[in-house]
Amino acid sequence: MLSRVAENLYWMARYLERAENTARLINTTTDVLLDLPRDASFGWDILLKLVGLDEFFEEHYREANESNILHFLIQDERNPSAIVSCIRRARENSRTFREILPKEFWERVNGLHLYVQGLASRAAQNRAQRYEVLNQIVERNQSLAGLLISCMSHDLVYEFIRLGRNIERADMTTRIVDINAAVLLPRKGSSLEPLQERLWMSVLEALSAYQMYRRHVDVHVSGHAVLNYLLLDQHFPRTVCHCLSEIEECLATLPNNTEVMKVTRRAWRRLKGLRWEGLASAVLHEYLDQVQADLGAIHVAVSNQYFYFYMRQKEATPPVRVVNE
Repeated sequence: MLSRVAENLYWMARYLERAENTARLINTTTDVLLDLPRDASFGWDILLKLVGLDEFFEEHYREANESNILHFLIQDERNPSAIVSCIRRARENSRTFREILPKEFWERVNGLHLYVQGLASRAAQNRAQRYEVLNQIVERNQSLAGLLISCMSHDLVYEFIRLGRNIERADMTTRIVDINAAVLLPRKGSSLEPLQERLWMSVLEALSAYQMYRRHVDVHVSGHAVLNYLLLDQHFPRTVCHCLSEIEECLATLPNNTEVMKVTRRAWRRLKGLRWEGLASAVLHEYLDQVQADLGAIHVAVSNQYFYFYMRQKEATPPVRVVNE
């Protein structure tokens, strides 16, 4: 397989996963804002920091209000991580290599592109219709992932798609979990407990994990239990631990994987070595930043080994793509 083909497939999967999880993140933030008391400290500008786009946003907008932020995250094509931008790029990548993907996949990606182009402005401007449009984006992305699982040969082409999907998914899971670290609640004694439980429930629902959490952990929601589940559970597909397991399985099928495996196993050891019990919000945020940095290191190692290897052969320095490209 040509490195150019592998890279485009990898980024196609990342763009689709990023679009889906950005939609999940926006819907979750909306739920959180509706549940918070008036004297709690949290706003839409926090969302920009969670996805690492606050400085880029400030270059193009004067005011960080709800309208501007949602326009930026949903339909502003100057933002490469906007939902519209991600889906457009995923469509272009899949169009370039239509012959190695299922025919139905291209048709559905193209349909998703047309759907988003037609309704993105409605999602950005109309809060009443936002949930429906963003939820439809999530559902269509899930149908694309299911199509690849059931209707595509699980060869090297599929492995690079799976690799990109799981790196992006793990990264976005940490960002959705980080929402609660950004909320500063007023000190009101026992009245905080049900509010904190509702916030963590919103995080579980954003990742479609609430029912599985109740089944495998507890019917009651607590911050410590949710953190352990979403970061360390080995069975639920959207946890960081499960995504790292999928990444390692993908790498095991690829040639010349020694260096990338070292970076992946280093991320494994650090994730399992961190203690998540009783963390203050600031410390939790730092821990999640470290997990994101480890995922970024895996991305760089994959890029250097499989996408820019020809440049290393010429003793050139390979370009580095950040996780939030």
